[in-house]
Amino acid sequence: MSDTRPIGVFDSGVGGLTVLQQLHALLPGERLIYLADLAHFPYGPRYQHEVRDFALRIIDHLVGLDTKLVVVACNTATAAALNAARERFDVPIVGVIAPGAQAAVEATRNGRVAVISTEGTRASQEYVHAIKEANPGVGVLGLAVPDLVDIVEAGEAAGPQAHAILAEVLTEIGGWGADTLVLGCTHYPLLRPTLQRLLHGGAVSVVDSAETTAARVGRILTVNRLGAGGEATVAPVLLVTAAPQRFAASAELLFGGSLPEPTLVPLWDAAALSGASP
Repeated sequence: MSDTRPIGVFDSGVGGLTVLQQLHALLPGERLIYLADLAHFPYGPRYQHEVRDFALRIIDHLVGLDTKLVVVACNTATAAALNAARERFDVPIVGVIAPGAQAAVEATRNGRVAVISTEGTRASQEYVHAIKEANPGVGVLGLAVPDLVDIVEAGEAAGPQAHAILAEVLTEIGGWGADTLVLGCTHYPLLRPTLQRLLHGGAVSVVDSAETTAARVGRILTVNRLGAGGEATVAPVLLVTAAPQRFAASAELLFGGSLPEPTLVPLWDAAALSGASP
């Protein structure tokens, strides 16, 4: 028996579209709803309690749309809100940190893993905990590289500023001896071409959580018999809490013109008018 209810996915901006793409490729028969919280973009520099409140309000909205599973397609929001969300909501909630951590542990050969992320994700130490949970013997170097988020949102992932920042990052992790680099922000996979040029096919494995998160979602759907079945490709629904034109422009720059137009959802106005708290 198939379950045709949609899967909800959210992030503060376009970065989570990397996860959406992988879900769309792996699970083409599933209906997908993506919500970008541009009203509060970016999440990285914000306090954890702020991000937690935003995330819980968004998940509540997505659950209200009868989603059968929600993906927190943001490392900062995963660190801030995943545990609280799992306690509050009955639907499965999947974050992006644990899948990426597991992939890094499987990829490293010398037991040294570097993680680049936003400041909020680095400060939470959630990647350290997740990697140590998977293998306590692995060493972890965490680096905050927040400027990369704005660079990616501006469509400059292949530009000189991104190149300079990533060159500095690779010098630092190379000096530390890491053989595996985790892209600990869902915006960062869009920097892969620049990274590959800098690495020149070197000995550093690059891991992002988009593909591994999609695979985990697929397993959860199978185990819990929540799959929609069939192979017909269904276009995702895109929602934004602000600046739909900016979102559409960024998405088109990064992914081409294949995405539908986003719909503005006045989520925070509605919350304020109703007196609801996150």
